[in-house]
Amino acid sequence: MSAFDLPWLVADIGGTNARFGLVTSLDERPSNVAVLAGADYDTLPEAVAAYLAQHAGGVRPGAACLALAGPIDGDRYRLTNSAWAGSVRDLGIPYARLLNDFEALAVSLPHLDGDDLVSLGGPAPGHGVKAVLGPGTGLGVGGLVPAEHGWTPIPGEGGHVTVPVVDARELEIVRVLQARGLPHVVAEHVLSGPGLVRLHRALAEVNGVSAPELSAADIVARLDDSLCAETVEVFCGMLGSFSGNVALTLGARGGVYLGGGVLPRIVERVCASDFRARFTANPDMSAYLEGIGTALIVAPQPALTGAAAWLSQHARRELVS
Repeated sequence: MSAFDLPWLVADIGGTNARFGLVTSLDERPSNVAVLAGADYDTLPEAVAAYLAQHAGGVRPGAACLALAGPIDGDRYRLTNSAWAGSVRDLGIPYARLLNDFEALAVSLPHLDGDDLVSLGGPAPGHGVKAVLGPGTGLGVGGLVPAEHGWTPIPGEGGHVTVPVVDARELEIVRVLQARGLPHVVAEHVLSGPGLVRLHRALAEVNGVSAPELSAADIVARLDDSLCAETVEVFCGMLGSFSGNVALTLGARGGVYLGGGVLPRIVERVCASDFRARFTANPDMSAYLEGIGTALIVAPQPALTGAAAWLSQHARRELVS
């Protein structure tokens, strides 16, 4: 077997789940998609082997593109919210490459159809620079820049910038978190699944009420609980400010897209929230931001689509050269 022989393995590896799929023909979305719990495996190669054996008929991929939630250094990776670390060479696949997870999500953007997106306001996303971000186990950020022969993704660690705070309530939340052992509160500390839990606890203290310890899933599910509702409201507002900051930093006139594991569960609540108002509420650049479309990605496995598109692009280049 040689590099780029089909099928290809694609993966989206987060701090909680490892998502895998197979590409069996060019220009088609991945098939045989399966989600494995990362905690069930000590290493990434073990998870890959389990997927290929249990969900892919034991095939041997000719190429692989793996998107991981953490910094990439050449062929080496280290997940931010997991103990998995090592080299992609350990997989023994002829052609294997690593992408940051939001780098892969960025590559997917031109390949998403209308039903894959829900508008959060503003004009339809255009062809210019695009930004993508989203809360999951952490908070990912990436970009996509038009190039002569397609698109170039921009990886980053923007989720670790200082948390955006614009009102007294949010300032009190940050003070509570600092008192609880987070001297420097970054965006990921509140704009993520674990961040929802921190927000809920902090708001209980700010409001002077007692509240049970709830998971992020419980918080977003309790529609009739006033503190849970306020938690989601604050979350969406701060996410709007953060998204506006990302749009300004990247000059994302081609649109800002939201992904991650949290938001698809609360689509209607994000649409009804202050997200868009906070996105445009920059005193100096509101007109600029009003001209940028915002959309929520609801496609089931967009990072796998991005990884497949990245492999397809590089396979075509290899064949031409």
